Amino acid sequence: MASGIPILKYRLIGKSDNYSLLEVQLMTGRHHQIRCQLAAMGCPIKGDLKYGAPRSNPDGSISLLSRRMEFIHPVSKERVTVEAPLPDDPLWQAFKQ
Repeated sequence: MASGIPILKYRLIGKSDNYSLLEVQLMTGRHHQIRCQLAAMGCPIKGDLKYGAPRSNPDGSISLLSRRMEFIHPVSKERVTVEAPLPDDPLWQAFKQ
């Protein structure tokens, strides 16, 4: 982060009439940078009023999910992968493959 600008990588993995599903890799910075950078690109996260979504989700959440996380275990030095199920929500389930 030499320039002070956090870096993330993203790719489009699904699209509907109103929404896009992105896979995002945060390379540097903090977790809220995903919200900030997507909003700056004109692509706020569904339900994220703080960063420009036009309306909230009915339950007040934002449609951001840490689906998969990988890290090297500090003692065993083995790769650990944790994967979360998709929420039981019609929007998330529509993108299920």
